Amino acid sequence: MISGTTTLIAHLGYPTHSFKAPLVYNPWFEQRGIDAVVVPMGVRAADYPDVFRSLFSLTNIRGALVTMPHKVTTTELVDGMSPTARVAGAANAVVRREDGTLYADQFDGTGFVRGLLRKGFDPRGVRALVVGNGGVGSPIAASLAEAGVGGLGLYDPNTEVSRALGGRLLEHFPALEVRTGSADPDGYDLVVNASPLGMADDDPLPVDVTRIAPGTFVGEVVMRREITPFLQAALDRGCRVQIGKDMLYEQIPAYLEFFGFGSATPDELRAVSLAEDDE
Repeated sequence: MISGTTTLIAHLGYPTHSFKAPLVYNPWFEQRGIDAVVVPMGVRAADYPDVFRSLFSLTNIRGALVTMPHKVTTTELVDGMSPTARVAGAANAVVRREDGTLYADQFDGTGFVRGLLRKGFDPRGVRALVVGNGGVGSPIAASLAEAGVGGLGLYDPNTEVSRALGGRLLEHFPALEVRTGSADPDGYDLVVNASPLGMADDDPLPVDVTRIAPGTFVGEVVMRREITPFLQAALDRGCRVQIGKDMLYEQIPAYLEFFGFGSATPDELRAVSLAEDDE
């Protein structure tokens, strides 16, 4: 029940049809008796700065979940950021602190790496390719570097985005091997689709799957369906995979703590989630 005492968490992005977070957070809030609600809000990129500032003038808003295409822009609209968000150059969570200032953090990469570890894949020392280096791919790359990968391949259609991310990574991880400009997955132990490819039915695959070795671990961030065409192609080659929703469930406990709502395990969240029935 939403009332005059309900705390708001905005879920900002565009388009909103693929949003899963409200279907996870809100049932969990209801079960725990927490008077809060996550509200999806579709905001086009051109309107985002004005909408963002206006939202945080509301007296009953605590924070925001931020998704594509606004994660990079958000870093320019807040008063402070975590080190992870600075390395990634992107933020996916904003909280209004007691003094009224806005603080941003980044949990996409944390959720992705936690999912890998839960599946028994240790990223230490491996070579990883991250395709898509924007608001999702950049934090995944940052968290993989923090987890100890030996080398990172970065590819984005916007080559300058990849170069900039590579530069930020080397500032914080000078021993890391970083390569940019190629989406060829040959020779990588981990291949991640962190691009929007797969959200539309007619999207091409993000990489040439015939170049992926059967022993490679393949990760996906698209949540429109559990097994995307990219993951299906990887499974057909004998690869282990991680679905997009795994990243979501692994990072939500960190979000809950960030917003001051306690915590939960991924299994607890899945048990109450309505997203599990929304394929």
